[in-house]
Amino acid sequence: MKNIFLIGMPSSGKSTLGKRIADALHYHFVDTDRMIVREEGRSVPEIFAQSGEAYFREAERRVLRTIQPGRSLVVSTGGGMPCHFDNMTYINETGISVFLNVPVEILHQRMVAHGQADRPLFNASDPKLLLDLQKRCADRSHFYTQAHIVVSGETDADYILRQLGRWL
Repeated sequence: MKNIFLIGMPSSGKSTLGKRIADALHYHFVDTDRMIVREEGRSVPEIFAQSGEAYFREAERRVLRTIQPGRSLVVSTGGGMPCHFDNMTYINETGISVFLNVPVEILHQRMVAHGQADRPLFNASDPKLLLDLQKRCADRSHFYTQAHIVVSGETDADYILRQLGRWL
């Protein structure tokens, strides 16, 4: 069965929905950030602080290439993964990509509500967070919209499963 790659901004629901979709399809769920943390033995913020973003993006690329086609996986990707190297091409060639296109205002609300400290590019307590999210969304849009399926707004796993129906 084809792998399913969930892409989108941080706090768009990739991990939460990914687990539900994997359960419904009897697939395995994997999170590329967790794969990197396991491989590196340090958190994503530590990798950014100690080795820089370029190093982290290389780690993303390396981990993505370990995901073999046809493994019945639902993959939650890091928010920036599709935007570097030829990662989006690889994702589209080896599985079905689903862009969770959540409005920036909702992403902002979720980040502030959860006070997430594990996002090295976004600080939940920064008064400029909404502006940073708007800019980052605009910068990444070109890559995200290359997905096979674009799901706009807040959604649930059932809706995504219906959209995936014709691709599986």
